[in-house]
Amino acid sequence: MTGLARPAVAPPAPWSFPTGSTTALPGEVTLLTYHLPGQYVVSVRVGLPVSPAAEPRQLEGVATIMARTLDEGTARHSAEEFARLLERKGVSFGAGIGESGLTMDLEVVKGNLAAALDLLRQIITEPVFPEAEVARQVRARLAEIDQERAVAANRGVLEFVRTFYADDDRASRPVGGTRETVTAITREAVVAFHTEHVVSSGATIVVSGDLSGLDVPALVGAALGGWHPGRGQGPFVRRTAVLAQDRCRIVVVDRPDSVQSEIVVGAPGPDRSVAGGWAPYPVIGFVLGGSPTARIDAVLREEKGYTYGIRSSFRPRRSGGLFLTAGSVRGDVTAESLGVLVGLLESGCRGFSDTEVRSGVDFIGKTAPGRFATADDVADEAIMMALDGRTTQFTTDNLRDLATVDAARVDRAFDRFARAAGVDPDRPGGGWTIVVVGDATAHLAGIESLGLGPVTVVHDH
Repeated sequence: MTGLARPAVAPPAPWSFPTGSTTALPGEVTLLTYHLPGQYVVSVRVGLPVSPAAEPRQLEGVATIMARTLDEGTARHSAEEFARLLERKGVSFGAGIGESGLTMDLEVVKGNLAAALDLLRQIITEPVFPEAEVARQVRARLAEIDQERAVAANRGVLEFVRTFYADDDRASRPVGGTRETVTAITREAVVAFHTEHVVSSGATIVVSGDLSGLDVPALVGAALGGWHPGRGQGPFVRRTAVLAQDRCRIVVVDRPDSVQSEIVVGAPGPDRSVAGGWAPYPVIGFVLGGSPTARIDAVLREEKGYTYGIRSSFRPRRSGGLFLTAGSVRGDVTAESLGVLVGLLESGCRGFSDTEVRSGVDFIGKTAPGRFATADDVADEAIMMALDGRTTQFTTDNLRDLATVDAARVDRAFDRFARAAGVDPDRPGGGWTIVVVGDATAHLAGIESLGLGPVTVVHDH
């Protein structure tokens, strides 16, 4: 019997993010197109550099309500008529606002792109914001607020940002607003916010998919060329959120008789412009808590059986950022789990092994082609980079840089982060903001005995 020689397996070739084309359109609009042969569902993204900080303080959440009612009727069609038009043309639409800006997402089959762009034009330039629909979305947001407070994971994040950021900084409050501010939102407030902020100046439009046979600049120009440039948002500004002076502490949100405890631990992190390059930071997040084989789950899940999983990641903002770790543990081991978790996070100060770093580099680098395999993934990355003041060349350059990351560079990156955040293994708990959502009566004494910082208790009513 003749045997066949085993084929040699070569390392994968370097992968690059799809190359896009840039076109300047009237009204100070930038169009980015990505031709992806075979992707016959075209993805369109519109991004505007509108920050939640632009909302009136007493009407926070108005941008969220505006985004949710953009397609609830236009000057030409009622809400029901417009919904039928979207369905008839096979168009899905969504919009929302976050720290990076206001985004609109549209998906449509290639053959209906022109019709979809006309519907998008109506959404952007002719929304009427019917009073009944605004009121409905306000009620929905109020119900959502109640749900956010009821779910431990969401409640933990709400308390974390309130503790981590200064009281007068917009980042300390929910993007979608609070019960008091959302209740005050009226149709007139929504119209006013749209008129002032949904303008073409500074907008980016991304179109990705199989664009063969399409003159996308002409199609987009014909649909949105009359979009009024308005006053605009002004030059791109990188504003660093202000941190609370007393952020380095522990807050326990009391949930009597809770059988689980939600733990959130965070510290200031870098943005993508960090000295030494961004590439090492996702690797640190992966090694510490980015997978079931990471340090945190290896101990708290596999060894001790205290959790189903806890995850860590660096979350860059336009300026500055956040390193966040969050997950739930069994209620009866809350204090012990918190102590172990902080110790594992601070273990980064003692360095990372070559094996750990290589596993993170390989996972992040070699899964990139899969993460950006579809038109909507490409569009999402492109609009995110645009709202961060970058192009997708950063994505390619970062992947190239990632391949050069070794343990020494990761150690230096963690040391840079730790020093900036005030994390010091010789002073356990220093630099961290910690929130625990659980039974305060059962766990308070144990948490205080850890010596990780001052502890306060919050009671929900």
